[in-house]
Amino acid sequence: MWHVLLSFSGLVALIQLLFLPFFPESPPYLLLQKGDKAGCLKAMKQLWGEENYHTEFDDMMKEKALTKGTKIMNILEVLKESSVHPQLYTMLLLLLSLQLCGLKIFQTANLHESIIPYVALGVAVSELISIIFCSTLIERFGRKVLLWGGYTLMCSVLALLTVTLSLQHKFFWLHYFSVILIFLFVIFYGIGP
Repeated sequence: MWHVLLSFSGLVALIQLLFLPFFPESPPYLLLQKGDKAGCLKAMKQLWGEENYHTEFDDMMKEKALTKGTKIMNILEVLKESSVHPQLYTMLLLLLSLQLCGLKIFQTANLHESIIPYVALGVAVSELISIIFCSTLIERFGRKVLLWGGYTLMCSVLALLTVTLSLQHKFFWLHYFSVILIFLFVIFYGIGP
């Protein structure tokens, strides 16, 4: 029944596509990229009501004044920009390593083959929860703190994971500890990078 479970994300995407035309455009997009002040105010009224949007609008106007004269780049221009290449390579390497090593680590941890798909599902759910949790933490601590903390914790977890995988033949309970470390790694990845 995995095909049914995986098709669920397609169903959610279809529902979003159907309802998307009924939602207003993003106010920052309308104001900062399109220069449509009236459309921005209309979208803000629709999203926040009559009274609650004025401070947000003032903040966006300040941001617009600060970014005046700055060229907004599309994806291809960003990819061509050499100053972002180190960050891009780091993220790609991290994402690829996550995809390639996940199931192998579960097998190395001597988990039964029938349990591995459920553990992988649990990892995906924990990543989703951590990403949702991250959105509240960004407002409080800022991106820089989350990135530094996330990478530091991820490195620590990977060091512990290396030790547990090396010593798992001596202690049976280290198999389970390895799986817990993988969950922690994914959570720290979702909260940080």
